[in-house]
Amino acid sequence: MTQFTLTGFKQDTGFRVFAFEGTAEDRTRTAFAVRTDLAMSRKYGIQLQELPLLCRGLLERRDAGEQDRTVIFTEEDMQLHASTRAAEREAAQRRKAPRRPPAHNGQTAHQPGSEWRGPQRPPAE
Repeated sequence: MTQFTLTGFKQDTGFRVFAFEGTAEDRTRTAFAVRTDLAMSRKYGIQLQELPLLCRGLLERRDAGEQDRTVIFTEEDMQLHASTRAAEREAAQRRKAPRRPPAHNGQTAHQPGSEWRGPQRPPAE
């Protein structure tokens, strides 16, 4: 399995090209580049900081026999990432316990920390 290390990037008129070095199991090194469209990444809500990791993942998912050393992070890849993130957010919302509203039946609301503070005395006059 090839290990990919980010070695830098360059700006190319609306695109960011990330440079990676692939190190094979036999320790041979190969240069790779992944080109990303910045306007398209914004369209799908992908932050600039996320792009290097997403590009590395794209390289890791490639077929080992592929000879092309320059890869494009396509709109389809971005759509897939955006829909996966949306599904993860939805699942997280479903797992969250609903918040309980404060008691309004004549009882006083629970005060944070009251268990360890003990009963509160009214201020001295």
